[in-house]
Amino acid sequence: MKVAIIFGSPSDTPVMKKAAQVLRELEVEYTAQVLSAHRTPELLQRTIKNLEQDGTEVIIAGAGLAAHLPGLIASLTLIPVIGVPINSGSLGGMDALLAMVQMPRPIPVAVVGVDNGANAAYLACQVLALKYPGLKERLAVFRAQMKADLEGNTEKVEL
Repeated sequence: MKVAIIFGSPSDTPVMKKAAQVLRELEVEYTAQVLSAHRTPELLQRTIKNLEQDGTEVIIAGAGLAAHLPGLIASLTLIPVIGVPINSGSLGGMDALLAMVQMPRPIPVAVVGVDNGANAAYLACQVLALKYPGLKERLAVFRAQMKADLEGNTEKVEL
């Protein structure tokens, strides 16, 4: 079980680190690298071919502004792609969000909220859990613990 994290700029690292942290916590192997859809398209193509050959099963792709990276990756592979729109301009990440959710058929990109690298990793894990019972169990334990933590903290507060 393997996930690839790809993002367009080193400045996207803080958002994409959240995805890596979730994958580590849920014991999912991953690779991470910066690749630009516009500045290194040939390298991106070679990288996608290598990911297909090494058994990568989900790709998390983060990008801001025009946000072509997730869509370009999706056009190059049948591996599911989860896009993370990144707030990197004056539009608060809405430009990236819309670029990802408006992919033409039949090249979909699943998309999470702006700057939500963690949710991308949780979604990747849910996809993988369809095939890996151990991961499914780890997700169930995580959710049960989250629920217990919240239920234990529901005392009334004065505002």
